[in-house]
Amino acid sequence: MTRVDHLEQHLTVLLNEAVDALVTNTSGQYVDGTFGRGGHSRLILSRLAADGCLLGVDKDPQAFVEGEQLAASDQRFCIARGSFAELESLAAQSGVSGPFSGVLLDLGVSSPQLDQAERGFSFLRDGDLDMRMDTDSGISAAQWIATAEESEMVRVLRDYGEERFAKRIVRAIIAAREEAPITRTLQLAKIVAEANPAWEKHKHPATRSFQAIRIFINNELTDLEHLLGNVVDQLEVGGRLVVISFHSLEDRMVKRFMRRQSEGDDVPAYIPVTESQRNRRLKIIGKAIKATDKEVEANPRSRSAVMRVAEKLAYGECA
Repeated sequence: MTRVDHLEQHLTVLLNEAVDALVTNTSGQYVDGTFGRGGHSRLILSRLAADGCLLGVDKDPQAFVEGEQLAASDQRFCIARGSFAELESLAAQSGVSGPFSGVLLDLGVSSPQLDQAERGFSFLRDGDLDMRMDTDSGISAAQWIATAEESEMVRVLRDYGEERFAKRIVRAIIAAREEAPITRTLQLAKIVAEANPAWEKHKHPATRSFQAIRIFINNELTDLEHLLGNVVDQLEVGGRLVVISFHSLEDRMVKRFMRRQSEGDDVPAYIPVTESQRNRRLKIIGKAIKATDKEVEANPRSRSAVMRVAEKLAYGECA
């Protein structure tokens, strides 16, 4: 399969909407914190002037190779391998100094990762139970399942997958692993499905459990929390943060963060302060954006996507 064929199979979610919201300064410095296969990055580059700059970041070794090919063809682009949580250090290593005109995050697992059975993300395709975005570090899902305590597994399924039958499913996993190692995706999916007493319409019974394990293995929510804690300082005034989320945990984190930063410091009602003293750091741009019916029809995976946008304010500026 050629690189072009591979790209054609990967449909970037909310492509135009995200780039339209992100690029406000064609000569600015931008970050695509989840490069993937470069769908957003290529459109961003098409909007930038000759003196613009884009840094791509991704944990995935395959994404990094794709990024190196793009960097070889466009000197305005460079790629760094790692988590967007390490943005400041990755940017410094790449010779890119902030502040940035915009940071884009397209969270969750990418279509190429799901479609490659050997990566272990899909409960519909049989493959090694890996689930690591960075296959060169950390432990695989199979290794974790083989050694994790019952209480930890219940917490992961409940907190990251919002799985109400977490305890029942975990007990089934533990019983199964005592009989034989759980090393394949379809093997785990079958165990979870049989332990789940209430299958949701149009949703595979292993969906929540696979999501939870993947989030845990890749530290996805921890990375997002770290990025949100530092990103405002890394943006220039007028710079934008654009985040596309695919499940409620991520979206709630982003929504609450943007709201807190737009409301400013929590000052007791009895303390008189001026508007400029509230220290509002972000302005929310528009309402949350979802994929159109046309996009969902073409790419069903876009159905759960939610995009939120915020812009950095100058000190003392009103939201």
